[in-house]
Amino acid sequence: MSKRCNDVHNIKHVPNGGLWAWLQVLSSFFLFMNTWGIINTFGTYQTYYETGLLASSTPSAISWIGSLQGTLLMLVGSLTGPIYDAGYVRTLVAVGTFLVVFGTMMLSLCTEYYQVILSQAVCIGIGTGCLFIPGVAVLSTYFSTRLATAVGIAAAGSSIGGVIYPVAFYRLQPAIGFPWAVRVLGFISLGTLGISNAVIRVRVLPAGRRKMFDLSAWKEIPYIFFVFGTFIGFLGLYTPFFYIQSYALSLGTSPDLAFYLLAIINAASTFGRVLPNLVADRIGPFNVIIPCTFMTGILCLCLIAAKSFGSVAAIAALYGFFSGTFVSLPATIYVHITKNRGLIGTRMGMGFAVTSIGLLVGTPISGAILDDSGYASTWAYGGVMTVAAGALICVCRVSKGGWGWRSVA
Repeated sequence: MSKRCNDVHNIKHVPNGGLWAWLQVLSSFFLFMNTWGIINTFGTYQTYYETGLLASSTPSAISWIGSLQGTLLMLVGSLTGPIYDAGYVRTLVAVGTFLVVFGTMMLSLCTEYYQVILSQAVCIGIGTGCLFIPGVAVLSTYFSTRLATAVGIAAAGSSIGGVIYPVAFYRLQPAIGFPWAVRVLGFISLGTLGISNAVIRVRVLPAGRRKMFDLSAWKEIPYIFFVFGTFIGFLGLYTPFFYIQSYALSLGTSPDLAFYLLAIINAASTFGRVLPNLVADRIGPFNVIIPCTFMTGILCLCLIAAKSFGSVAAIAALYGFFSGTFVSLPATIYVHITKNRGLIGTRMGMGFAVTSIGLLVGTPISGAILDDSGYASTWAYGGVMTVAAGALICVCRVSKGGWGWRSVA
């Protein structure tokens, strides 16, 4: 039974290693694989739906499936904090596992747009939301000085999922059909989440229930700029994830080669979620996420000039690496900008709720721009939004620690 503690982030009492601590990293790795990893896979579904199952729908309409799924991940995740604090961590993971696997199996039976919305967007989205907070919060009770490293290793699971799931779907779908290809993915989720259910273990819980809202956060400049920076960032961040495959096809690339672009992004993102986080433990998370966010936006803009598979693939690899920090580091930054440790969960949940709106509307906006103006305008939109996010996070960092490049605690 997990004990309760007035300050779960007291560095003197945090182990920062040991068997159970690293088992939680393993558990969180598979939770990330089946939350953000599933979100990162949607580009493959987007391409398949546009030419197959949902060919009568526009790219913008199809992208609502993936964006709603991602929004529910963050929104439901932000609402499950009190359930986590009450000690029902295993229940959250079990319910999330059921919904993800059940939604995947129901997706295999879908033939209409509304059915895909209900199964893939709503059911799987809510399931991933139940898994999201345990995957992040458990680690903060086992690690303090090595938190960014632990979160980075766990977050690499989302990149691994973003490689395994699309490759499996792409190879299996022509051979055994859409229904069974999707079912195989469901069985992979069941097996990997089974490990998380078996080993997840909360070390300590807050002494009391946390508040759902902390209005005083909106009086703090660093918090305001970071929340709206991540909101703006998610408006543009997933544009290449959703549309880079169809862009390559429009350039005349063979389907076999175009497919691997999403796998390249996710594979590179594995290193982008681990290596920068190792550096973040030494120089501070702000000093890592800011330049990486600017580079992510610039690389998206570079897609405008990319007219061959080689150039698109090179940009995809770099984009995957630099964009990885935008998913793996925000949780660590919320810890750094929250003075009262008892409010970390509350403020993180509030921030994710706002960010989820950006994730909801970002890729449909990209799809609408694509329908109206083509790929160049789509990449311009994604790049400008991400660069703007870097600027806002930079303001957050300066307001928190000044212009010097020392680590901001």
